[in-house]
Amino acid sequence: MDKLLVKGNKRINGRMRNQTSKNAVLAMLAASILTDKEVIIRQCPKITDVDNMAKILVELGCKVKWEGDSLVIDCSSAHRHEIPHSLAKELRSSIFMLGPILGRFHKAKVAYPGGCDIGIRPIDLHIKGFKALNIDIDESGDTICCDGKDIKGNIIHLDFPSVGATENIMMAAVFAEGTTVIKNAAKEPEIADLQNFINAMGGKISGAGSSTIEIEGVKKLGSVDYTPISDRIVAGTYLIAAAITGGSIEVENCHPEHIYSLITKLRETTCKVEYFNDKIYLTAPKTLQSIHKIETMPFPGFPTDLQAQILALMTVTNGTSLIVENIFETRYKHVAELLKMGAKITVKDRMAIVRGVPKLYGANVYAYDLRGGAALVMAGLAADGLTQINGIHHIDRGYEDLAGTLQSLGADIKRIT
Repeated sequence: MDKLLVKGNKRINGRMRNQTSKNAVLAMLAASILTDKEVIIRQCPKITDVDNMAKILVELGCKVKWEGDSLVIDCSSAHRHEIPHSLAKELRSSIFMLGPILGRFHKAKVAYPGGCDIGIRPIDLHIKGFKALNIDIDESGDTICCDGKDIKGNIIHLDFPSVGATENIMMAAVFAEGTTVIKNAAKEPEIADLQNFINAMGGKISGAGSSTIEIEGVKKLGSVDYTPISDRIVAGTYLIAAAITGGSIEVENCHPEHIYSLITKLRETTCKVEYFNDKIYLTAPKTLQSIHKIETMPFPGFPTDLQAQILALMTVTNGTSLIVENIFETRYKHVAELLKMGAKITVKDRMAIVRGVPKLYGANVYAYDLRGGAALVMAGLAADGLTQINGIHHIDRGYEDLAGTLQSLGADIKRIT
């Protein structure tokens, strides 16, 4: 397995162009099954989650090919409604395929999804929403079988604003008879992007980005040529990389309003953060101040996908910080690895108390999930000595050439086999 070797105490300085959003692209790849016309997704990140979703489409009978940095998808010959067990276990986002497969074939079968082990991601909200659309569900063992031959629009209230459930119900309802209304919908920017993508194919969805989304059923969708939004989590990760090393960075291809919660927190550390149009600029001080409290929440609150990275940042601040993880109950696996590097962190239930230390030290650590892996890279950048990060296949799921980009910004980092 590949590893990353990071030699710390090198400031991150320079400019970089942000990649398009992993979470937006994965939902769009799933939605591609809804049309038998050509779909082109521009500036698509070359990451393993995208590769695995493309493999699922191929298994369903679709044709997928790269043309430069664009993915071209032809689902006209799609004929299978079952997602292979092996692929579903590799990718949590495979659950997104249920809705569009139901829309296309009126039936679907998928194993419970795998991916990062960051806690229980119950799919009961997906199932409850499908049942409200008059879809019959059979959960036998580790497989979900859906019969949607009589799918009909309905009003659906989500008990929690789940991104996955919101998007899955949206896609399942595209061809449903009548109108579907999702109440207490998630508001993440990627949901609005999925709405725009489907509407560009001829769908009739409105309200995404608010707590109420309305889907008017249509008979058919056409072709689309689309560029997804930028990845707010990747942008945030590089901003934190500059902050933790006392450097400065310009991140291009951003939507500052999508990570304003992070910008606010970085300013609390006394980093200077400015933004203009699609660029964010950060300059770090010599000494970072701790943040009293960081609490993950659904958008527009602080994103759970940046919790690990900002926790790493707090380990080298002046003072004590409290981090509260409200979304996933086991998302502190990076803490044990940071302790090996000299961090002072105490975890109790969903809370982490982080006492800043003057310096971290290089160590041999393991990435147990995507964002935790990114956090260990951040810590390695700031540490004395050499940090070896194992398990980087998790990092490959969401970051396109993280090592190469950091090298271009002045980091001493290399990938070894």
